[in-house]
Amino acid sequence: MSDRAMDSDVANFISELSARAEERGYHLNPDATVTIPIAEGILKNIERYGYPLCPCRLTGGSREKDLDIICPCDYRDEDIEEYGACYCGLYVSMRVLEGKMKVESIPERRQIKEVNAKFEERKKKSIRIWRCRVCGYLCARTSPPETCPICGVTKDRFEPFEVM
Repeated sequence: MSDRAMDSDVANFISELSARAEERGYHLNPDATVTIPIAEGILKNIERYGYPLCPCRLTGGSREKDLDIICPCDYRDEDIEEYGACYCGLYVSMRVLEGKMKVESIPERRQIKEVNAKFEERKKKSIRIWRCRVCGYLCARTSPPETCPICGVTKDRFEPFEVM
């Protein structure tokens, strides 16, 4: 747990994050020893920088340089899919939530600028458009979301969407 008792600002922030996450098919880590310090760090970063910078990463010095690590970061979905949680551990998969998977160390996906260009090019090639067969929701990702943020169905209800 955090060094100090969770104050009302942190509790309210966690409650808002959790409600927003659940509405969109995501889940906050139920472990308060993980969630509280991350929420405190995000709130500190909002005060410092004016935006919810992931507290597990260093700022590039401007919002423009930090766009990929503003919570929720660009790497969240891939991390959750592959490792069961995002890099900082704030968001977890249903498998983790249900105790079917344990969160282990999650490698950093963020690359230095020179390597990042190659990474982004490779990432563009692997991204597909996925369509929810129930409500028609479209998303461009490497794999469909765990839960449709519109109608709530599971990922097996998605199909690749081909533009004709």
